[in-house]
Amino acid sequence: MQIGDLLDRNAIALRVSAANKRQALAVIAEIAARNFGLDAGDVLDALTDREQAGSTGVGHGVAAPHARLEGLTRLRGVFVRLDHAVEFDSVDDQPVDLIFAIFAPKESAGVEHLRALARVSRILRQSNLRQQLRQARTADAIHALLVQDPVVQASHSSAA
Repeated sequence: MQIGDLLDRNAIALRVSAANKRQALAVIAEIAARNFGLDAGDVLDALTDREQAGSTGVGHGVAAPHARLEGLTRLRGVFVRLDHAVEFDSVDDQPVDLIFAIFAPKESAGVEHLRALARVSRILRQSNLRQQLRQARTADAIHALLVQDPVVQASHSSAA
């Protein structure tokens, strides 16, 4: 499972304004609805239900919300960078400005869904990558950062 397999350039938004967690999730729901042919209300409900089970704020300003949805045939992702971090009930109590949402088909992709979540979490644990994502100016630049080979990322961080 590669990030490029689930994240299209059209599903990346930067300079997103949200006053709180719910607004941030609503933006993600709109992007998912527009790009994957889903209903934004259904997506928001699924994300909200998942958040009520426990926050997906993984720390260091990052959240990885996820949901299983009717109407999907494969794993899909949405990446959002907020203009201003919002409270997300994260494990480290830090507000979130980088959000990578993962959506899986309702009836399948159990193990694949978990692998994708683990991969996103592992990639976004890299402080140098988080800094680059916060500084990137375009969706293409963010896409390139997220899909690059992790070995290349590690060698860049040790050379820096």
